[in-house]
Amino acid sequence: MRSYQSVLILKPDLDEGNVDQAVEKITALIQKHSGEVLRLEKWGKKRLAYKVKKNKFGYYLNIYHTCGAGEIPALEKEYKLMDVLIKFLVIVLDEKELERAMSRGTESGEEGEESKASDGEGEKEAKKEPVPAAS
Repeated sequence: MRSYQSVLILKPDLDEGNVDQAVEKITALIQKHSGEVLRLEKWGKKRLAYKVKKNKFGYYLNIYHTCGAGEIPALEKEYKLMDVLIKFLVIVLDEKELERAMSRGTESGEEGEESKASDGEGEKEAKKEPVPAAS
């Protein structure tokens, strides 16, 4: 079995209950195609860079899973038939990428979020510093 990463964008007008139902449906699809969900991340509602099917926003899901190599085209076909999905991408992962993705989730997420916040503040402070004029 090979490892894959599926990034899915759901319609933005779904509430939490509908998102959970969609996640269950997607998990069932992966299992139907002889796969197993290794990790599921809900990234939440985000603004899209451009309109996709008349939507400016979308609910992002990131799923790490295994699946048979011959089953991916059938899985993608079923993704296309789901009415709650507006866009998807399936990427093949090698062992190093999968290990990195799995280890990223086991570390404490709170510290990672705090460090991101402090990094953002540092960037703002760095922008405020005057740049010396070239002579």
